[in-house]
Amino acid sequence: MSEISGKIDDKSSPSGVIGWVDERLPILSFVRNHLTHYYTPKNFNFWYFFGSLAFLILFLQIFTGIFLAMHYKPDAKLAFDSVEFIMRDVNLGWLIRYMHSTGASFFFIVLYLHMFRGMLYGSYKQPRELIWLIGMMLYFCLMAEAFFGYILPWGNMSYWAAQVIVNLFGLIPYIGDTLVEWIRGDYYISDITLNRFFALHVIAMPLAILGLVFVHIVALHHIGSNNPDGIEIKNHKDEQGKPIDGVAFHPFHTSKDLVGIIIFLMLYFGAVFFAPEMGGLFLEVDNFEPADPLKTPEHIVPSWYFTPYYAILRSIPEPLLGAIALVSAVLCFVFLPWLDRCKVKSIRYRGWQFKLALSIFVISFVSLGYLGLQPSSGIYLILARLFTVLYFSFFLLMPLYTRLEKTKPVPDRVVYKK
Repeated sequence: MSEISGKIDDKSSPSGVIGWVDERLPILSFVRNHLTHYYTPKNFNFWYFFGSLAFLILFLQIFTGIFLAMHYKPDAKLAFDSVEFIMRDVNLGWLIRYMHSTGASFFFIVLYLHMFRGMLYGSYKQPRELIWLIGMMLYFCLMAEAFFGYILPWGNMSYWAAQVIVNLFGLIPYIGDTLVEWIRGDYYISDITLNRFFALHVIAMPLAILGLVFVHIVALHHIGSNNPDGIEIKNHKDEQGKPIDGVAFHPFHTSKDLVGIIIFLMLYFGAVFFAPEMGGLFLEVDNFEPADPLKTPEHIVPSWYFTPYYAILRSIPEPLLGAIALVSAVLCFVFLPWLDRCKVKSIRYRGWQFKLALSIFVISFVSLGYLGLQPSSGIYLILARLFTVLYFSFFLLMPLYTRLEKTKPVPDRVVYKK
């Protein structure tokens, strides 16, 4: 009997129209493999909310972005006014715009917490190195997507931020000037530049992000999810081949994720309705003025989620070295699977050296984020240089202190408290 006939005769197989569709487009099989029959560790905790929250925000950003693109005009003379038109004259346009701008900031909050969880529990270690690398590619694409989106309102801060970031490519020896001109499409930031960034923001980068999200999830479900104990649940299975320490993702973890989603949406819409500017962090004051090449803002700063790297850039007096440090600060995350020489994954069973190093790194990252919003002078500059050294020390010294740390015994089975 053919494979298709076997599926029809199976009592668990659907019948009727649903069965006919499932034979030709295995939607139900996909649901079984990735939800009802996908087994995840039963000891997931608070830190495992942020993957599903990132997926939710991606959906919200695409949804709101489609409606914004209907009314936005990628023209240097009309872009700022089109945003004002959306805010003032389009029915509920102000809500869609605030949801999109607030969503961008919440996206990076969730993303940074998601990355931090991976560092806490060693989710970048074997056999999940490729999952981590795909996640880093997603991070780079999201940074590019956020930058292009930041330019589109064509406010004064957007314009000058574009000037600063694009001109960084001019520091590359030999090809810098040509590369900058190619990116801008002109001899200066102009209407052509805005059109290019609009196309990248609404077409190219979303396609790349969606593709990487799909690959990220497929790779994750192939290897299996990590857990707070860093133990592979596939090593302990029952007679039916199911992980003893695992539960079906649906309905167990979907119901838990639903609680996290409800709490998140309360915070998200609280910010949308009551603090969409968030004191100038989400929407800068200077961006409520149209782009003016003759009026430089007092302090040119990027969005808050880029300020740690911006502080590193400004802390080094030599422009080329500063640019190299900025790029290196982002790329350091890529090499974590090979820099960390400790065989233990979870921070629960790792030595004090790694716990101290990770704590210093988090403090440095947050402090650099704050310093990136401040003037690059005086005590702010001194602190930025100090935290830059601490930031890079976390990565450069990792092969040393991860070899020396004394770890605790790792249990054979996951620790789960009801």
